[in-house]
Amino acid sequence: MSSGIGLLGIRIAKLGMKAIYAPLKLFPRMDKSVFISRQSDAPSMDFMLLRDRIHELHPKHKVVVLSKQLRKSPGYIGHIIKQMYHISTSKNVVLDSYCIPVSVLKHKSGLNVIQMWHAIGSMKCFGYAMLGKEEGSDPEIAKLFRMHENYDHILISSMSFLKDFEEGFHAKKEQVKEIPLPRADILTDKERMAELNIKTREEVGVPQDKKVILYCPTFRKSIGESDRAAFLKLVEAIDFDKYALVYKPHPLSILDVTDDRIIRFKGNNAEAMALADYVITDYSSIIYEAGLAEKPVYLYAYDWNEYKEKRALNIDLEREVPTVFSGNPIIIMEAINSKGYRWDDYRAFIKNNVTMPQGRCTDEIIKLMHF
Repeated sequence: MSSGIGLLGIRIAKLGMKAIYAPLKLFPRMDKSVFISRQSDAPSMDFMLLRDRIHELHPKHKVVVLSKQLRKSPGYIGHIIKQMYHISTSKNVVLDSYCIPVSVLKHKSGLNVIQMWHAIGSMKCFGYAMLGKEEGSDPEIAKLFRMHENYDHILISSMSFLKDFEEGFHAKKEQVKEIPLPRADILTDKERMAELNIKTREEVGVPQDKKVILYCPTFRKSIGESDRAAFLKLVEAIDFDKYALVYKPHPLSILDVTDDRIIRFKGNNAEAMALADYVITDYSSIIYEAGLAEKPVYLYAYDWNEYKEKRALNIDLEREVPTVFSGNPIIIMEAINSKGYRWDDYRAFIKNNVTMPQGRCTDEIIKLMHF
C-alpha cells in the first residue's frame, strides 16, 4: 500500500502535467508520428523498422523517436514535457511500453495511439494482472496513473493470447489487432538472416569452425550469488573446443560473470538469432523469436520453483514448450550434442503463438495509422 505522502505527490504531479499540457495542446497538429519508449535509451529495432518503412511509403510524414529509460531524477521531467509536446502535435503515437502522459492526460480529438508492447508472444503476466503482487504495480498508483488507458489499438502476436491481453491491459477485444512486431519480418526472412549471420560473426569474432550457443536469460529484478553460480555451471558444462558461448543479457540486467571464454553481445535480437546455432534461455519470450528464426531452444530452469512463485506466468513452460526443460546444464548440453530436436512439435507451438500476416508486419501496422 502506498503512503499518503506518495499518493499526494502523484496527484500534485498530475495537476502540474495538466497545467503544462493545456498550452501545448494549442500547437497545431503536424503530419507527424511520435514513437515513445522507456525500455531503453536507444531506439528499438521495431521502432527503426517501422520508421524506415513509413519513410518509404509516406516520405513526407515525419517520425520522431523518443527512447529514454524511466529514471527517478529531476532531469526526466524535461523528457516528459518533450513527450507531451510531440503527443499534442502528432497524428499517431506508437508505444512499446507504458507512457505516463499518454494514459494520464486528455488529448485532442483524433489522436491515434498504438500500443505495440515490447515482446513477441506472451509469457509473463503484466499490467493489471500483476497488481499488488511482488513484481507488479501498486493498485492505488496504477489507478492514479490510469495505467494503459487511451489506446486505440493494441498489437498481439496471436489471438491465442487474447485473454492475457484483456487481463493485462484491461483491453476490449475490438482494440486488439493480431499483428506481430516488426522484427518478425526479419526473423522469418531466411536470406536476410543469412546475411546477418555472416556480418555478425565477423563483428563478434566467432571462429568459423565453432557452433554458437546463445545464452539469453530473462530479466530478474534482484540478482544474487545463486544466479551467478548457475551461470558459471552452464559455462563449465560447455565444450569450448566445439562451441562459442555468446551471452546476450536483458537490457536492464546486471547479471555477469568473469570468464574470458564468454562473448558478450550488445546487438539486437535479430542479430543475436542470426548468430545463434542453439539458444539457451529460461522464462523469456525470446523462445518465440528463436522459433521464428528456426533456432532450437533449450530452457535452463535453474530457479524454477522460486521463480514461478514470485512471477505469475501465462503458460506452463515446463509442460507446454516442447523442448528440454532442466535446471541441470549437463542435461541441456547432452541434448545439444545429440543433434536431435522436436522440430515438428516446436514449429506447431510457434505457429499457434505467432500468426504471421500474408505481407509484412510493418505494413499491417502502418494500415492502422493516420496519414
